[in-house]
Amino acid sequence: MAAVFLDRKDIIELTNKKAKGKQIDTLRRMGIPFFVNSTGHPVVTRSAVEGKPEAEQPVKKTWVPKVLQKK
Repeated sequence: MAAVFLDRKDIIELTNKKAKGKQIDTLRRMGIPFFVNSTGHPVVTRSAVEGKPEAEQPVKKTWVPKVLQKK
């Protein structure tokens, strides 16, 4: 089974940048969705570059007091 996230080597190859700040800038310009982990490195899902749909996230319902709820 393939890894869910690209590894650092893949991100270097994708962006052609070694510095994490430059990788982040390049990913933004490329329009590739990513998040930054606790070490400041960009994390990209494999599906973001393979074109496969990601699993949908469940919709969070916001709490509303009964007084304001419509019946």
